Amino acid sequence: MTQEIPGVVIKPLGKYKDSRGWLIELFREDELPNGFMPVMGYISLTHPGIARGPHEHRDQTDGFAFLSGAFEVTLWENRSGYEPCKVVVQAGENNPLFLVVPPGVVHAYKNVGSDDATVLNFPDRLYAGKGKAEPVDEIRHEEIDSEFKL
Repeated sequence: MTQEIPGVVIKPLGKYKDSRGWLIELFREDELPNGFMPVMGYISLTHPGIARGPHEHRDQTDGFAFLSGAFEVTLWENRSGYEPCKVVVQAGENNPLFLVVPPGVVHAYKNVGSDDATVLNFPDRLYAGKGKAEPVDEIRHEEIDSEFKL
């Protein structure tokens, strides 16, 4: 049985195919957790065998869309007052997911496929604040990489 981390949303995404190609609804305001409203969006490309993270945010909630490639996503509960918990999920082309990660949950993902793969991110805070003039809301955890087995 998979443990759950409070506030983390793992939502399978439906792929609607027709003769023109396909469409995936990434998120809808009426399906997002209360209080989570993305304010920016970006795409990242990750080479095969490469991991991003682990890190957490003090205030930011991330909304990830895994649509291409093959990723192993690791989440680790790091908030005080919560039971320690680690969740690992497979995501990407064969299992498209929208993942919401609240502040204080350590997260990382690794491209476990053989091709470059992309991830869309829709955080609810601007990177480095307005005009990129504020400290980055990120706590790095590379020193515990062995815990994640990335």
